[in-house]
Amino acid sequence: MKKLKLPHLLVLSALLMTAACTSPAKIQSDSGTQALQEAKVSEWPRGVSYEIFVQSFCDSDNNGIGDIKGMTSKLDYLNELGVEAVWLMPMSPSPSYHKYDVTDYYGVHPDYGTMEDFKEFVKEAHKRGINVVIDLVLNHSGVDHPWFKDAAKNPNSPYRDYYVWAHKDDPITKGEGKFTGDDSHNTKHWHSVEGSDYKYYGYFWGGMPDLNYDNPKMRQEAVNIGKFWLEEVGVDGFRLDAARHIFTDDRQEDNHKFWEEFRSEMQKVKPDVYLVGEVWADAKTVAPYTKGLPALFNFEMSWAILKALKEGEGDSLAIKHDKIIDFYSDVNPDFVDATILSNHDQNRIMSEVNGDMNKAKMAAALLLTLPGSPYIYYGEEIGMQGKKPDELIREPFIWDVKSKDDCRTTWVKPEYSTEQTVAPVAVQEENKNSLLNHYKTLINLRNHSKALTYGDLEPVNAANKAVSAFVRSKDGESLFVLHNVSGMPASVKVPRNLEGYKGVVFQTNGAELKKGQVMLPAYSTLILKK
Repeated sequence: MKKLKLPHLLVLSALLMTAACTSPAKIQSDSGTQALQEAKVSEWPRGVSYEIFVQSFCDSDNNGIGDIKGMTSKLDYLNELGVEAVWLMPMSPSPSYHKYDVTDYYGVHPDYGTMEDFKEFVKEAHKRGINVVIDLVLNHSGVDHPWFKDAAKNPNSPYRDYYVWAHKDDPITKGEGKFTGDDSHNTKHWHSVEGSDYKYYGYFWGGMPDLNYDNPKMRQEAVNIGKFWLEEVGVDGFRLDAARHIFTDDRQEDNHKFWEEFRSEMQKVKPDVYLVGEVWADAKTVAPYTKGLPALFNFEMSWAILKALKEGEGDSLAIKHDKIIDFYSDVNPDFVDATILSNHDQNRIMSEVNGDMNKAKMAAALLLTLPGSPYIYYGEEIGMQGKKPDELIREPFIWDVKSKDDCRTTWVKPEYSTEQTVAPVAVQEENKNSLLNHYKTLINLRNHSKALTYGDLEPVNAANKAVSAFVRSKDGESLFVLHNVSGMPASVKVPRNLEGYKGVVFQTNGAELKKGQVMLPAYSTLILKK
């Protein structure tokens, strides 16, 4: 039986505001303007990625639902933004809008288009240097999947052992028994089948029964699915949904081993396959997963950044990030730290900061200057808002004013991201001080900086709780970064060992260096070089 152990940042310059990711980033210095790096130095998976909910992104056929052809038509927008990969939420056939209850692991939902449409998207993305990562939902299937439908009605089905079953009188289904570090006995995880004396295990809800990875045949099914998308379709990797829940919480070592085996199998067909895992936990819990899943989302830093913005205290951010990096490096020195501000399961960052544009820009500045390989949730770059339930954090992307927006989806009526609360892309592109152009500038700067893309992190004590200060260094390039995350001005004396940092690389809101003092107005950033 699977899983259960019984019984147990203003901007760089006006020129850079609209610069494409292929142009060199510039340094503003006392001697004028010079190139930071003439050529782009970031290389995915260390570059910036972009998460897309296909249903809300762009509708090409005016049926109200975003689709693959619409997404293909916006690849130039993503290229100009400077991202080097997209992560696509599930696209396989499913009865739900979110499509995490998969009914065919080898198909594309007809609302989104055809497999040929998707292959064309992958080809066009690759032409632009954009990698493609798809959501792979291996923890569970949908109840409408042919495997489960047959297993539920026939105890002798060849697919019966693809799922986890227990008799309705088994103590575990009644919330009885004790399992250290595990809540598999929680009655909410066990679900009845009409006319049967057995219940099935579904960690998230009854519509998504967990798959049984104690079954070698099921493990092989997972390998076959992954190889299909890599070999036949040409994707570059996978975001592994619910990676922590392949086995129950008391079997974390089995989880780690499973992902190591899965990675090994994927590398047989694509040696450089990219795997990024979803493990909602602190760094100590996440770290062991980095052997099998060399990229993992850094939820802990996303929580820390939000806390800093809400409290106006950023002095511990670099220290915390440095400790997290140490945890991961001890297990896998080559891990990829997938940093985020929010994603499709979290309230949007703009709503969390109550629509404060200064805080939203500061969030972007922190994300794109701290270590890691950042992910941007679609619409984050234009300030889309949203709070749970989930449909309302996945609202339609706003491309233009409604009379001109032939791409906007209508599958759900937005309550948070409307033209009254969010300036469309077309409007923001024309405003050099917009959030969108702020993102473009920071991404461009990062893409042309070895220090910001690959550099080590050295926290700096600025002797001011409002200021997050740190040094990023790589291959002779060293940058001193200071952020004032509060609504009050701050002054920081440059430490003696950093007095050589005098060239201004990036500044917002009038931040400046004056006679050894860094003057940081509210919500401002200053980046200095030697």
